[in-house]
Amino acid sequence: MSKPFRILGLQQIAIGGADKQRLRSLWVEILGLSVKGTFVSERENVDEDICALGQGPHAVEVDLMQPLDPQNKPAVHATPLNHVGLWVDDLPKAVAWMQTHGVRFAPGGIRRGAAGHDICFIHPRGNEQFPLSGEGVLIELVQAPTEVIAALG
Repeated sequence: MSKPFRILGLQQIAIGGADKQRLRSLWVEILGLSVKGTFVSERENVDEDICALGQGPHAVEVDLMQPLDPQNKPAVHATPLNHVGLWVDDLPKAVAWMQTHGVRFAPGGIRRGAAGHDICFIHPRGNEQFPLSGEGVLIELVQAPTEVIAALG
């Protein structure tokens, strides 16, 4: 099956917990990841630290997330491994092709993500119209910048 896009590699993992500081204690202080930035969104009910493992285009982003309000949704802490992100070389073409092949996407469409790249999410559960899904795992597709495409493509 010919596709108009390529998945290039792992872009990120996102880990949720009730207390982001406890996550930082392990991932930053013990394991040595570096904090590259933060992201707070009421719409997404998240306060996250954006960390990095590795360097350059081979770096993997590790997002440490806690909810702004533990009673609201999305509940970024309810599933400790919140989602995985994959670099894609042409996000609009990938989304269009996948939808025509039965992949269900989460609401919100393509939009700017916490790290500044265009993103969208494959829904963790399929439905009658779009039966293909992450089968319980939320999958983020991330538009790879030129340097990542050159290094991984």
